[in-house]
Amino acid sequence: MNPIIDIQNLDVAYGDNVVLESIDLQVQAGEFLAVIGPNGSGKTTLMRTILGLVDPLRGQVYVFGQQPGALGALRSRIGYVPQLMTVNFQFPVRVSDVVLMGRYGKLGLFHRPGRTDREATRRALEQVGMAELANRQIGQLSGGQRQRVIVARALVSNPDLLILDEPTTGTDAESTESLYELLHRLNDEEHLTIVLVSHDVGIVAQHVDIVACLNRRLVAHGRPAEILNSETLSCMYGDEAMLFGHGAIPHMIVERR
Repeated sequence: MNPIIDIQNLDVAYGDNVVLESIDLQVQAGEFLAVIGPNGSGKTTLMRTILGLVDPLRGQVYVFGQQPGALGALRSRIGYVPQLMTVNFQFPVRVSDVVLMGRYGKLGLFHRPGRTDREATRRALEQVGMAELANRQIGQLSGGQRQRVIVARALVSNPDLLILDEPTTGTDAESTESLYELLHRLNDEEHLTIVLVSHDVGIVAQHVDIVACLNRRLVAHGRPAEILNSETLSCMYGDEAMLFGHGAIPHMIVERR
């Protein structure tokens, strides 16, 4: 089968600053992929390139067999969860209305949401365990609850691919673990293909199938148990990075000298 995402020899630059170099990466249908790396390693730029928000300097990116700029109606098959800090939660709007916004791409201009759209909103909120709070103001929710609402907004169009950029930013440890469990279930039970940007090596190793380790270049790509080792982490974070085991969950510390 053709990969859902196919990246070939990709270079991306902002002006004279090359932030991604020689990236080759494929994501198959049904995979749960985590992209990890230090700050400034190009993780968010890679997601923005996949979404067609940044143009490559060299190389090719294909999503569902098309270049991102030519996706057209196929774009509705992608759900996107941006970093939490980019979302304004002070706007006085209900939880259900936030989720319904995810249907606007299917509706098109000048079309009002109908029964089908509201039913899709209800189902998406049920998927993330937030149906009982549908009429609550978004600003009244906790950080973990808000992030589940944003995931529901990405799911309301019934996508085949879900992309999340640091979805646990600003959430506590309990909310972080709960969100990862939700994503694991969506991948396992509903066969949703997920691409996740994260800095949390330990939790990522528990839940994802494949890890892409990034630091401008693709340092390693494979199953967590096979590639998450001290050598890989040193290539990403420098010699100060150390990996140690704690049961089945690896943890990383970075000692700054």
